[in-house]
Amino acid sequence: MQYRNDKYGNPLSVLGFGCMRFQRKAGAIDMAEAEKEIMLAYENGVNYFDTAYIYPGSEAAIGEIFERNGIRKNIHIATKLPHYLIKSVAGIEKLFQEELKRLRTDYVDYYLMHMLNDADTWQRLLDMGVGEWIAEKKRSGAIRQIGFSYHGNSEMFCRIVDAYDWDFCQIQYNYLDEHSQAGRRGLNHAYEKGIPVIIMEPLRGGKLVNMLPEEARKIIRGCDPAHTPAQWAFRWLWDQEAVTVVLSGMNTQEMVLDNIKTASETEVGSLTDADQAMLQQVVQAIRRGMKVGCTGCGYCMPCPKGVDIPGTFAAWNQYYAESKFSGFREYLMCTALRKNTASASQCIGCGKCEKHCPQNIQIRDMLKQAGKDLENPAYKVVKKAAGWFVHF
Repeated sequence: MQYRNDKYGNPLSVLGFGCMRFQRKAGAIDMAEAEKEIMLAYENGVNYFDTAYIYPGSEAAIGEIFERNGIRKNIHIATKLPHYLIKSVAGIEKLFQEELKRLRTDYVDYYLMHMLNDADTWQRLLDMGVGEWIAEKKRSGAIRQIGFSYHGNSEMFCRIVDAYDWDFCQIQYNYLDEHSQAGRRGLNHAYEKGIPVIIMEPLRGGKLVNMLPEEARKIIRGCDPAHTPAQWAFRWLWDQEAVTVVLSGMNTQEMVLDNIKTASETEVGSLTDADQAMLQQVVQAIRRGMKVGCTGCGYCMPCPKGVDIPGTFAAWNQYYAESKFSGFREYLMCTALRKNTASASQCIGCGKCEKHCPQNIQIRDMLKQAGKDLENPAYKVVKKAAGWFVHF
């Protein structure tokens, strides 16, 4: 296993264990299988385990496994505060104590504000007193490092990074999302400020493995040396110095061993120009099945009415190229679950964006079409509920 240091010089395994996708039996986590997978990863050098309050059964499961095997002091636990469920510091404290109880520990190594997608939402939390709460927890050692996870565009990500003295952050990033969400711009901005970046969704929830178009599969099969689609996705990430840890939602022992092998063999700068060119061909093959040829460059931004144009198009493409559910979920996170909404329907047709689009996309027409597909009755209900919650 290879390691890269966090902000304070602590070595973290480049492969992190994402604890959201354990196998289940009758709706409950299969504890026997989860323990085998976790201990196999641990015995091969994995020391970073990521969970969250809202992952059903996950915190309690890994807490039990770590305690039973006596490895708590040898590993790092990352878990998350669902700030969208709390209204006061007292609520934060109650929820945090529940997490400690589930995890069977008296401290969390890496604590994240979960889905902190808006700078104004962070300001609301600061106004609530979360800054003082964090400072007290760090003084007592109950929280070792503080960070946030993010779904949104690169501009807002950079604003959040600059808004606080973060110890680390977590973003969705893979070779298909290189210029969407926080993207390479956000990754490099955090890195330049000395903030370690944890990567989630390296395989787009398995989409870069199980749902590749045949043209993309053919390109990968023709590569020399031969690697599987999953291995190429991980190698692309570990090739970058700005990436600290890559999370994988491993749920078989075979998957654990395969990822460990790739993590042990891939170093910064190991991909050749030919490798990079091949992956760009794969991206082009994937994008040919998408609705709009947006590259996520962000030249169309900012929108005078706050529309997240690249985020909308990324979700719309995902809606058609992958699955309607995943595209809808992505759109919700990027546009509705934030203090200042960024929906396509907010477009007033001013055309400012189109003057700067290097792809010459008819953005106004595309936003209308995207809005019709994505802003269904369920979206409107969630958006209204989110707005009500933030207001009160």
